[in-house]
Amino acid sequence: MSTASDTATKTTAPERSLNQRMDALQRANDIRSRRAQLKKDLKAGRVSIHSLLADPPEYLETAKVFDMLLAVPKYGRVKVNKVLTTCRISPSKTIGGLSERQRNELVASLRR
Repeated sequence: MSTASDTATKTTAPERSLNQRMDALQRANDIRSRRAQLKKDLKAGRVSIHSLLADPPEYLETAKVFDMLLAVPKYGRVKVNKVLTTCRISPSKTIGGLSERQRNELVASLRR
């Protein structure tokens, strides 16, 4: 005999077909490689962090702000934490999850 509480605790994610899993894996690998290239470009100075924060590409929406700032030259963990604290942004915040206020404060702070 099954009770309502038993069925509520047994919920799982829907089954995915092999094709769905392979498509998701391909998308994830593509995003990882694009982010890795972007970090190299940031480090080399070919891309501006200001433009990325102002208008991030879709593959950057789920990236952590902390990780992207670490790729900027002359920014280490201490300086990145200081900037994020000043702008009242959590280190675990994603670029897509930034509010307009946070985005504007962060860009202004990085331009100093």
